Amino acid sequence: MKQRYYSLDVFRGATVALMILVNNPGSWANIYTPLEHATWHGCTPTDLVFPFFLFAVGNAMSFVMPRFYEKGTDTFLRKVIKRTVLIFAIGLFLNWCPFIQWNDGHLVVKPWQNVRIFGVLQRIAVCYFFASFIVYFFKVRGALIISALILLGYWFLCYTLGSENDPYSLQGYFGIGVDKAVLGVNHMYKGEGIAFDPEGIASTFPAVVQVIFGYIAGRYIGEKGKTWDMLSHLFIAGSLLIFLGFCWDMVFPINKKIWTSSYVLYTTGLALLVLGILIYLIEFREAKGAWSRFFDVFGKNPLFIFFLSGLLPRILALVRWIDYTDEYGKAMYTSPFPWFYQYVCKPLFSNLKNGSLLYAFCMIAFYWFIVYLLDRKKIYIKV
Repeated sequence: MKQRYYSLDVFRGATVALMILVNNPGSWANIYTPLEHATWHGCTPTDLVFPFFLFAVGNAMSFVMPRFYEKGTDTFLRKVIKRTVLIFAIGLFLNWCPFIQWNDGHLVVKPWQNVRIFGVLQRIAVCYFFASFIVYFFKVRGALIISALILLGYWFLCYTLGSENDPYSLQGYFGIGVDKAVLGVNHMYKGEGIAFDPEGIASTFPAVVQVIFGYIAGRYIGEKGKTWDMLSHLFIAGSLLIFLGFCWDMVFPINKKIWTSSYVLYTTGLALLVLGILIYLIEFREAKGAWSRFFDVFGKNPLFIFFLSGLLPRILALVRWIDYTDEYGKAMYTSPFPWFYQYVCKPLFSNLKNGSLLYAFCMIAFYWFIVYLLDRKKIYIKV
């Protein structure tokens, strides 16, 4: 059995905490730039959250895969397929939940015809499924070859099937046509002003490579053990991938929303550097303490707390009351979380961005307390 690194758990937990931070501002209109996604091309700290989480999924796979080899292909297929279906179903449930919504003062059923099919958990499920199959049947060498083919093939498809004017633009991206044909416009995300899904079908394939790279890194770390060679190789590999990502960016721009191949290399490189720093601090210098324990509890129930942080605001939004009446006599409603931001966090600062940020930190503290209690009782909710 390979040595389990505490730093990998802290890395995963820190990623979950950052995910909660960027997904729960007090006001989407008042966010500091690093906590926003890049408008299109480019990469902000927020754009690192999802690829880091997929990388962490691959890390975890590296500890599970040896057991699958021992127990055989039947066990592997049964467990991977079951986990994939469950995670995908939970993500779909989250998109549809709470099944009812307010409309002109009345609760009405939220129609299936307008429910988005894909999302964060759905992408995690699909990436886990394909990455598991690739590393199980093709091993590390084959997985690296397949990863290179996926990244190059995706670039080729984007360039040849996209718009002649700009194949990497929102309007020119070929994946929109794929999603419309398979999913239908009503089941797609429309946050960009048009039917465009940032977790769509085509862009999921390069995201699979993120999990594969995480698996290879986790396997290498486990096999090499706590050595300076291992640590130095992580930093070298991370720096090289960042360099290659920037080089590729000149012809295939770094872009999270269409998950470009250059984005995969760049974010994987950064993940390796961050993980290397954590390994140095925690495993080599033993500089762990309250800060590492804070993130560790997030890492022990990552999917559950992500699910809860998405579900709870939707449920509480059904509980509402009249906040004030506008100049036309129309009742304006509020609910628990918006009320907390409006009357607790917002009044503390003249800068609205600070109030919004304080609310996000309060959400982290709130969800941390939940996972802390679960950890104290040794309750770990796994899929």
